[in-house]
Amino acid sequence: MEYIIETHDITKKYNDFTAVNSINLKVPKNSVYGVLGPNGAGKTTLISMLCTILYPTSGTATVNGYDIVKNPKDVRKSIGVVFQSRSLDDILTGREHLEMHASLYGVPSEVRKERIEEVLDLIALGEKADQYVKTYSGGMKRRLEIGRGLIHHPEVLILDEPTLGLDPQTRESIWKYVNELNKKEDITVLMTTHYMEEADKLCDEVAIMNLGNIITADSPINLKRELKADTITIRVDKADKFIQEAEKLDFIKEIFRIDSEIKLMVERGENLVAEVVNFANNNKIFVNSIELEHPNLEDVFIKYTGTTIADGG
Repeated sequence: MEYIIETHDITKKYNDFTAVNSINLKVPKNSVYGVLGPNGAGKTTLISMLCTILYPTSGTATVNGYDIVKNPKDVRKSIGVVFQSRSLDDILTGREHLEMHASLYGVPSEVRKERIEEVLDLIALGEKADQYVKTYSGGMKRRLEIGRGLIHHPEVLILDEPTLGLDPQTRESIWKYVNELNKKEDITVLMTTHYMEEADKLCDEVAIMNLGNIITADSPINLKRELKADTITIRVDKADKFIQEAEKLDFIKEIFRIDSEIKLMVERGENLVAEVVNFANNNKIFVNSIELEHPNLEDVFIKYTGTTIADGG
């Protein structure tokens, strides 16, 4: 398999604080690769080093075959970047944004107009191209930022929390565009996110990151298969007693307590919900609510960190 991004023990420290701790990643060419983790996990620091904005404390990485320390200019030519914070000028039109960035990236003038039209078509902003950005919706602005990152035909598109702050409907439309770009532009997408569903739906492979470390990495389907379990989430009036007694039950593989919720990892949970309720009743424990879920990436994160992604980092 051909890898377009490889990191080699890449580390970033700020005095005694380690933001990124000796990470080794391999991102396959033409894939959508996600780095999933909570705020503060080190995701933005990692991609800032890959973009050559930050210099690693130790270790290095290659992007499109170029070393980020030795060949930063070549790395920057190979990537398009959409950062978490918005960076559009409201008094410019969408087309003017693309023209400016095409010029900055050295897109030859004889192909610039054609490339701008291609990108406008890709991000579905052709009809709005000559309107001021201040009139754009949040989703349109995000699509324009993605288009701006594509203007110079990069090998890698890096997206830092691409749908942060967007409503669910707009978020899904951005997912659709990212998938289409990956296929139409024959481009590798490296994205960071703390949205489980986003990583699950979009990514061919996911690296789970917490406290500066990569905990595990694989395809979403393989990560979920590792659990070999469903999750029964239960709320009871005597949580400590329930956990103490439930640990004796053979069919419960693992128990986690997250605030007021108790999560039971079991196999074939649909056959066990009634049994869990009866068990609680027999121990004079009142059940407030009970839910059954099949494995998702949140469960994978809990398994490896012992906490939810909202509480991690």
